[in-house]
Amino acid sequence: MIRNLIAGFLILCFSVSGRAQSILSDKSTFAVTDAVIYVDNREPELVKTSATALQEDIERVTGKKIPIVTTIDQVRKNVIAIGTIQQSSFLKYLASQKKISTNAIQGKWEASLTQIIHKPTQDIEQALVVAGTDRRGAAYGVFELSKQFGVSPWYWWADVPVQKRKEIYIKSDVSLTAAPKVKYRGLFINDEAPALSGWTKEKFGGFNHKFYEKFFELILRLKGNYIWPAMWGNAFYADDSLNIKAADKYGVVIGTSHHEPLMRAHDEWRRVGGGQWNYETNQEKLKQFWRDGIKRATNEKIVSIGMRGDGDAPMSRETATALLEHIVADQREIIRDVTGKPAAETPQLWALYKEVQEYYDKGMRVPDDVTLLLSDDNWGNLRKLPRLDEKPRKGGYGIYYHFDYVGGPRNYKWLNTNPLPRIWEQMHLAWEYKVRDIWIVNVGDIKPMEFPISFFLDYAWNPEKIDADALMAYTENWAADQFGKQHASDIAFLLAKYGKYNSRRKPELLDANTYNLLTGEWKAVVDEYMALLKKAEEINDGLPAAYKDAYFQLVLHPIKACANLNAMYYYAALNKQAYSNKQKETNQYADKVKELYTNDSLITRQYHQLNNGKWNHLMSQTHIGYTYWQQPNQQKMPVVQYISTDSTVAGNAIPVQTTRQGMSIAADQYTKAVNTNNINWKVLPDHGRTGSAMTPFPVTASEQKPGGNSPHLQYDVVTDNQGAFTINAYCSPTLNLFRDENGLQYAISVDDEQPQTISLNKEDKTSDKGIWNKWVAENIIIKSSTHKITQSGKHTVKFWMVSPCVVLQKLVLDFGGLEHSYLGPEATLKKNAKQ
Repeated sequence: MIRNLIAGFLILCFSVSGRAQSILSDKSTFAVTDAVIYVDNREPELVKTSATALQEDIERVTGKKIPIVTTIDQVRKNVIAIGTIQQSSFLKYLASQKKISTNAIQGKWEASLTQIIHKPTQDIEQALVVAGTDRRGAAYGVFELSKQFGVSPWYWWADVPVQKRKEIYIKSDVSLTAAPKVKYRGLFINDEAPALSGWTKEKFGGFNHKFYEKFFELILRLKGNYIWPAMWGNAFYADDSLNIKAADKYGVVIGTSHHEPLMRAHDEWRRVGGGQWNYETNQEKLKQFWRDGIKRATNEKIVSIGMRGDGDAPMSRETATALLEHIVADQREIIRDVTGKPAAETPQLWALYKEVQEYYDKGMRVPDDVTLLLSDDNWGNLRKLPRLDEKPRKGGYGIYYHFDYVGGPRNYKWLNTNPLPRIWEQMHLAWEYKVRDIWIVNVGDIKPMEFPISFFLDYAWNPEKIDADALMAYTENWAADQFGKQHASDIAFLLAKYGKYNSRRKPELLDANTYNLLTGEWKAVVDEYMALLKKAEEINDGLPAAYKDAYFQLVLHPIKACANLNAMYYYAALNKQAYSNKQKETNQYADKVKELYTNDSLITRQYHQLNNGKWNHLMSQTHIGYTYWQQPNQQKMPVVQYISTDSTVAGNAIPVQTTRQGMSIAADQYTKAVNTNNINWKVLPDHGRTGSAMTPFPVTASEQKPGGNSPHLQYDVVTDNQGAFTINAYCSPTLNLFRDENGLQYAISVDDEQPQTISLNKEDKTSDKGIWNKWVAENIIIKSSTHKITQSGKHTVKFWMVSPCVVLQKLVLDFGGLEHSYLGPEATLKKNAKQ
């Protein structure tokens, strides 16, 4: 995690048993429990809150509660001095005496300096200084210390145990600076019923300040700074007057979702009985509603502007951009009048979400200081990026991303289905195309998105530190931070694989027909899940008891639940096949489906009983029995059929088809990669449904004309066939990012034929119907081209770069009669013969 990206920070600890790592001399280390914590009384509340949190974290680790003082004259030996360089009298003194230099962080947003000073004053032996350029900078420095001490950001939210130590020593020559690259980095609690809402009601009495204090602490420990609060029937400011005070206590920036203008929760409109949500017919009531919202929101905030239809619906088709521009102008006038400052001095965003992006594409504009919040398609695929030659905006650009969604082609709310390689690839595009002002992600119920949440906020902190090649190392470090180093590599494998497997088809979209039974694909998928489950359970058996609750939440439960779910649908498919053939296994398969369906609820119960019921309700999301996009009110077992044993016949239930007229090539199994001086082909490890992927780098490269020595990948194949055949290119479901008529393109050829240029996504409408439904449901775009060879033997398939941002997962050559399967045939070229 972060600590592995920072050089020179060494923590030495005595274990509880008294055994120690090698300890340096007294002057070369700083003993934490021999110190007191100093924070100036004039500091913002967040700085004081973070000082208290550090005190509690040190006690969690060592069992010792060290004092907090507010006057530096009280210190006689060692001090942990926490503060901002503007407010702390002690830090100002150190700077004036040139004991510390703040040049590296001066003027930076949320920056921190951590340094040990020997003999800072006559009375103080050593000072561990944690200085921030602002309140959050100081807090991030403090929580980085806590993480280094062994307190996971998820210590409360996932029951990750804190390893006990007798003492904590810090190497005395430590000197660290840190600052975020993306300005606002946030989480959106959404789609929170029935799971999170049921849990918060039972544990806190609702989405009140007690809940939000826990959530805000998590945000800060993860180095985030921004949230959109829960909004399904909830209202952050109206439901608990202490919510706003909690936000200020923790220094978290509050916003409202894309369809909730001027800091008003949409449910408040229902509560006040405001009438029609229509600016043409109800302008004055809406303006007063919004005015009251801005008056109330005195905390640090980003104000959403614009207007969508009632309840997250589109405006009418007849809505004119002129009306929307008029609405924005009136909203900014309200902001100016209420704050007494120019509107540009209040951070604002305009969310280009769903149909609103079409208004922008047709010419609607907002003032330059407003951040344009671009969006994905609700399924993790970015819809739009600014062109590199566009004039920079003062307000810049942001991204609204999704780990969870309610809507077509189907809700996905239950478990994590977001593998890091795809998140990285899409958010890397955002970073490289200068979308750097706001990154916010819809995290649904928070749990069970712990792992992708950590990554999203770590990557937003510094996208330049985590490359695609570093994702497995990141995963191992994250696993080590939660469970220790012994099993970190194996746990990282489990985390990566279950995310990959779950993303192939969201659990809510699965049914008996998803995978091909006759080719053995269904069995292979279930075997993969079962092998993962076996490994997960073996690790669980070897873990200390203290880690088992956290391990179940973060690793074992999603694997166990999804292995069970896939097996259930597999046996439903077997039952259907056996019934049609009147085979004796029919009833056995039906009984197995019933068993697995029951087991699903038992796995949920096991989660809800963890830690004396701490997480009750959080896995109560329905996920079996969907008939259309919306969730069923209750789960329903897949239909099974029974047969009279008198009418059965003997024989195999599944006549597996083994014939193949074609071949499959994983994208990274190329024979040769042809690069140019400024464009290189890059492997994206473990990206995609079945293997790794290839894409041209940099992602900002200009379009290329295919042919000659322009960038391309070569795949040598040997075939017994000749004549016409089809090449199916399996590509990640990247959308038409620059809204070009032809979309993103690639080209393909065989041997020396003229390359055929293929559009990956010109059909992209990102609506809830049509081809886009298929792309996102299957998490792939498959494009076909027809070719001809005159003789069998060796041939070379060439995949040419035309547009940047195209990601190839595999190529399938079909000479006729290739059996359809969901994932496509397994790779027939196994050995990578790269040159």
